Amino acid sequence: MTKDAKPQKKAAVRCAIYTRKSSDEGLDQSFNSLDAQRAAGEAYVTSQASEGWTIIPTLYDDGGYWGGTMERPGLQALLADIEAGQIDVVVVYKIDRLTRSLTDFSRIIEIFDKAETSFVSVTQSFNTTDPMGRLMLKVLLSFAQFEREVTGERIRDKIAISKAKGMWMGGVPPLGYDPPTNVSRKLKVNAAEAEQFHQIYT
Repeated sequence: MTKDAKPQKKAAVRCAIYTRKSSDEGLDQSFNSLDAQRAAGEAYVTSQASEGWTIIPTLYDDGGYWGGTMERPGLQALLADIEAGQIDVVVVYKIDRLTRSLTDFSRIIEIFDKAETSFVSVTQSFNTTDPMGRLMLKVLLSFAQFEREVTGERIRDKIAISKAKGMWMGGVPPLGYDPPTNVSRKLKVNAAEAEQFHQIYT
């Protein structure tokens, strides 16, 4: 390098921050879970400023969407911009914010790879530029999917037991009954509909 030569400036790395929250509870607060996730992502990107990392202004937020599906507006917008070549790195607070499905994760990573987009988890220090990181991500998502399936089984078992005890678990009441009006969650007999039911049965 000559005396007058200047060091070359690193190319900007365009970073998108994706946030997700399964329920919409608390989203109306001035600082909610999505804001907290984004703040953590912004701090991480700022720490990589020496590598040319910059945050793009577009918000990719999914409030009230669970991670077992890809049908989320924020995620779909993110993937569309990735395919359009507008994003170099996707930053999330935790991997399960992106998805809880191993199958969906494979599809998402395929899109990332095709666009040469990297993936970073702030709290888990994983990124898809490293082979070991790829392996650990898949292992972690396997456990996340297992946890989701076990939780689903617990919920289904609880609902089945509650129904066996005659408790109403929501939805449209069956013919002959009205929804409960107290904390007992016991269905109330609708006399008019009950007579119709007996006529149908007869």
